[in-house]
Amino acid sequence: MTQAEIKLCSLLLQEHFGEIVEKIGVHLVRTGSQPLRVIAHDTKASLDQVKKALCVLIHHNLVIYHVHKRGVVEYEAQCSRVLRMLRYPRYIYTTKTLYGDTGELIVEELLLNGKMTMSAVVKKVADRLTETMEDGKTMDYAEVSNAFVRLADTHFVQRCPLVPDADSSDPGPPPPAPTLVINEKDMYLVPKLSLIGKGKRRRSSDEDATGEPKAKKPRYTDNKEPPPDDGIYWQVNLDRFHQHFRDQAIVSAVANRMDQIFRSLPVGYNISKQVLDQYLTLLADDPLEFIGKSGDSGGGMFVINLHKALASLATATLESVIQERFGSRCARIFRLVLQKKHLEQKQVEDFAMIPAKEAKDMLYKMLSENFILLQEIPKTPDHAPSRTFYLYTVNVLSAARMLLHRCYKSIANLIERRQFETKENKRLLEKSQRVEAIMASMQATGAEEVQLQEIEEMITAPERQQLETLKRNVNKLDASEIQVDETIFLLESYIESTMKRQ
Repeated sequence: MTQAEIKLCSLLLQEHFGEIVEKIGVHLVRTGSQPLRVIAHDTKASLDQVKKALCVLIHHNLVIYHVHKRGVVEYEAQCSRVLRMLRYPRYIYTTKTLYGDTGELIVEELLLNGKMTMSAVVKKVADRLTETMEDGKTMDYAEVSNAFVRLADTHFVQRCPLVPDADSSDPGPPPPAPTLVINEKDMYLVPKLSLIGKGKRRRSSDEDATGEPKAKKPRYTDNKEPPPDDGIYWQVNLDRFHQHFRDQAIVSAVANRMDQIFRSLPVGYNISKQVLDQYLTLLADDPLEFIGKSGDSGGGMFVINLHKALASLATATLESVIQERFGSRCARIFRLVLQKKHLEQKQVEDFAMIPAKEAKDMLYKMLSENFILLQEIPKTPDHAPSRTFYLYTVNVLSAARMLLHRCYKSIANLIERRQFETKENKRLLEKSQRVEAIMASMQATGAEEVQLQEIEEMITAPERQQLETLKRNVNKLDASEIQVDETIFLLESYIESTMKRQ
């Protein structure tokens, strides 16, 4: 991994889990697979701390374990999975768009807790939704359960691998670490649960749901029965979300390119065969080649070329970055070199119709930033400059990797800036939270408007302005993180697709 990726992993782990988990996680990111005692020795942490940190990381699928041939259990960080924590807000928002508030909270709970049973998720989400409802209204467990089933049916959530049942015929000692397995056909099989009940509202700290003081409430911990789905844990299927993001990016690209086509489509997409054939032919003949056609029997078969679609999206991203950083003329030269494959400097000047001095400056700018490459083709073995062709070319894969590295650095800078802004205004934020807590408490007890106004005035006008500025800045930084991550997703998808084809 690059230093930018390691730094970003460190920031994400610290922000989500704290310093101890961050120390253990980053150590594994840097060193690779290591056994428990070596991790404790190298990080100067106690065995208990290392065990707890590894439990957290394994529970959130950020670390895996395997048994070494010598019988020692080694732990290995899943670096790419750590970086996926950047995308948590996007996963949650996508679920809200597709399945509403209930689906949103289900995915949010699974992401926050790593793995949960279906019954625990349903009860937790029902309680949270009930808290937001008007007095007297509650969320039924069955409604949340139905949303969970829809998420499983569309593969947005999946079962976690389980420890297989012990073989009683094998008298040998148990293995150093269990091997988790799952049948592929059971990954999205929802257990049949008859969850009856409704969400509950939280009571004050002094009383429980029955209105009795906590000290007088009897405890029944030994006779508590396990839930019917005990041992069946669920997690978010990130690959399914990525497939959805990829599909939406391709649809948006086609819609932007052929906007008039989509505007003229009938409502409900009730398209006649003749009109549909015209649209498909137009898409197949488009230079982007998102849609391909094979054979002519039965009107031919149309297929989506995912690799070319991702390559076009990655190229468009590179062009956009070049235009923003160096101007439209540089973007024109980049597109020209990309189209012609190899060009000499004089050819670039002629084809782009840009003066020689300006063209040379623009080419050297992009060359120094690694957006384009210079290839030498000597006529003679001595590589004499006078007998050598110097051709400019674009390696999209190399440029995409370079831009991806810069995106990781940008995200890390954004997170550090957000943390700095929050730290600088820590005292004011704590004061604001205290005032809000007092206001909520007084409103619950039916305080008069004059009393509430006095509490509000505890925060002065300059402090309120400072809070508004902080909120605006943090929102901008958060939005920037999401936008950069969208670029990261496109570049990663293109790089992964290209590597599979090689």
